[in-house]
Amino acid sequence: MIRLYRVLRKKIARNPFDGEGAYLYGGRWSSPGVRLSYASEHQSLAQLEYFVHLDKDDPPEDLVLAVAQIPADLQSERIEIARLPPNWRDPAAPPQLARIGDDFAQRGKHCLLFVPSVLAPEEHNCLINPAHSDFRKLAIEDVTALSYDTRMFKSKGHGQGT
Repeated sequence: MIRLYRVLRKKIARNPFDGEGAYLYGGRWSSPGVRLSYASEHQSLAQLEYFVHLDKDDPPEDLVLAVAQIPADLQSERIEIARLPPNWRDPAAPPQLARIGDDFAQRGKHCLLFVPSVLAPEEHNCLINPAHSDFRKLAIEDVTALSYDTRMFKSKGHGQGT
């Protein structure tokens, strides 16, 4: 089994891999209107990917960790860095990246697409297609509460923490 990890707010964690957020807002690897769920191959990477979008002055207190167990024999696709444009790591994602995820979802050949992480390029995030027939093979665990170490946030009125 392979495990994939996703950090999200508790209030939207009822179906943590349904792709609703990407469907509504899009992401680096998909356009709005395309239903894909973003996950990471390591818990630490999932936390890092979520952390870069947080307000460092206001750490959330309602985070959960969602985990999906994937059968090792489930077919997937993988995007290598060599196939990406030189600016693929820019903070504003180049449109070619969204087209990669959009095309993946439209083709519907596989349930999983592994893409390099902008934050840790030797590690991978995974786009999960919940509309694919193999999605039912994922074993989704109950979500668990998650919190970041307080040292990762600015201390309120006390300077930097140690």
